[in-house]
Amino acid sequence: MILLGLMAAAWSVMAQEPKREFRGAWLNTIYRGEYAKMSTEECKKYLSSQLDKLQSAGINAVFFQVRPQADAFYPSELEPWSRFLTVGGKAPVPFWDPLQYMIDQTHARGMELHAWLNPYRVTSAAKQTLPKNHLYHKHPERFLRYEGKLYFDPGLPANRDFIVQVVSDIVTRYDVDGIHFDDYFYPYPGKTEFPDNASYRKYGGKMKRADWRRKNVDLLIEAVHGSIHSLKPWVRFSVSPFGIWRNKKSDSRGSETAGLENYDALYADVLLWAERGWVDYLIPQLYWERGHRLADYDVLVKWWNENVSSCHLYIGQDVNRSMDKPDLSGEADQLKSKLQACRIAPNIQGVCWWPAYSISDNYKGVAERLRTELHKSVAIVPAYTWLCTDKPSVPASVRVSSGILRWDAPKVTWSVNDAVRFVVYRFDSDKKVNLDDASAIVAVTNSRELKVATPGVYMVTALNRVNVESEPSAKVRVK
Repeated sequence: MILLGLMAAAWSVMAQEPKREFRGAWLNTIYRGEYAKMSTEECKKYLSSQLDKLQSAGINAVFFQVRPQADAFYPSELEPWSRFLTVGGKAPVPFWDPLQYMIDQTHARGMELHAWLNPYRVTSAAKQTLPKNHLYHKHPERFLRYEGKLYFDPGLPANRDFIVQVVSDIVTRYDVDGIHFDDYFYPYPGKTEFPDNASYRKYGGKMKRADWRRKNVDLLIEAVHGSIHSLKPWVRFSVSPFGIWRNKKSDSRGSETAGLENYDALYADVLLWAERGWVDYLIPQLYWERGHRLADYDVLVKWWNENVSSCHLYIGQDVNRSMDKPDLSGEADQLKSKLQACRIAPNIQGVCWWPAYSISDNYKGVAERLRTELHKSVAIVPAYTWLCTDKPSVPASVRVSSGILRWDAPKVTWSVNDAVRFVVYRFDSDKKVNLDDASAIVAVTNSRELKVATPGVYMVTALNRVNVESEPSAKVRVK
C-alpha cells in the first residue's frame, strides 16, 4: 500500500509539470566532423536548426562546447582555433564567432547559453599535431604525455593560472549565462601511472600523492569560481562529474555501487566543492540504466539527492540508453521513469540530456515524447537566490495591438538584476490566474513583444540574470 501510494504521488507529479525545472542539453563539438566541412553560413544554419529542435523539445539551457582540447570555438589570443572547426589553427573564412552566434541565438529563443570547457585535455591521439601558436610549443615543460595523449600538468600553478585566464577571458568578453567543466580532471586511469613525478617532488611536500592531486583540482575549482564571480557575479560555474563520488566499500558516505570513483580515480572531490560554495550547480552523469548491476540509476539518484543540498543539483541523462533500455515497470524504455525519479526528489531541480544531437535527431522518438508528454509546459530555469534575492522591475505599459503583446522594461545596465528575459502567462479568465501553474506559461523570451492569437487574460513578468522573477504586470485581455 505504501508503494502504491508513492507511485500515485509520483504520477501526480508527472501529470503536473514543475514551473521551475532545468532542462539542459550538451551540444559537443569534439569528434564532430561536420563543422569543419561546412561553410560559415552552413554552420550557422546547422546550429540554428539544432536550437530550434531543442527548443521544441522543451530544452531551456544549452551547453556549447567551446574549448574541447585546449583550443577555441571563438577568437582567442590565448589558444588557437579548434581543429574541429578550422584547419591548422586558422580563423574561419568568412570570419565568424561561433560562441557569440550561439549566445545570440539561444538568448533570442529565451534559452540560456553555458560555455563548456575541458580544463586539462590537449590531444586525443598520439600523432595529433598542434598549431604553431599553441602554448605547448612555447612551454612544453608544462605538459605531460599519458597513454599517448597530451595533458596540462595539473600540479603546476602556472597551468592553473592559465586555465583561469582562459575562463576569465570568456566571461569578460561574452554574455554567457554560465561556465561549465565536464568530468575530465586527472585522466581516466589507464594501464600506467600518470607521469607527474617532477611536479609532485617540487610541490607535493609531505602530502600523499592522491591528496596532493585532489588539492590541485580543488585549487583550480576554487580559483575559477572566484574569478568568475569577481568579474560577473551572476555567471554561474558548474561541473558535470562522473556519476559515482565513492563506493560505500571505500567510504561510509559513499553509494551502494561498485564502479570507478571520482574521488580516487579522477581526484575530483565534488562534495567538497559543493560544501565550500565553489560551484553553483552540479550535474552528475548518471548514464546507467535503472537496475544496473554495478551502478543502479535509482540508487545514485537517491544518493546525490541526499548528499548535495548546498548548491543546485541536476541529473545528467544518457538519451540513447534511456530509450534503448526497457524499464523495470515493463515499459519499452526508461525515459519517463528516470525523469520521474528526479521530479519527486526534493533536492533535484532538473536534468541535462546527453547528447543534444540525439534529441535534435529525435532518436527513437525522444524529442516527440518530450514535447508531447514530459515537457508539455514551458519551464523556467531555477533561480539562484544566493547570488541575488532582489526582484527585477515589473514589466510596464503592457498592451496589445494587431495581435502583438508589448511591454516596457529598463535598459540593461550589466548588473545582476537586469531584466534579461520575460515570462508571458495566459489564463482563461481573471478568476483562474495562478502564476504557479506551469501550463499557463506561453513563452519565455528576451524580446519585449510576443505575437499572441489565443484569447484570454495575459500577464508578463521579468527574470533577472539569475532567474529571480518579478511581480506580475497588470492584466491585459486579448479578444
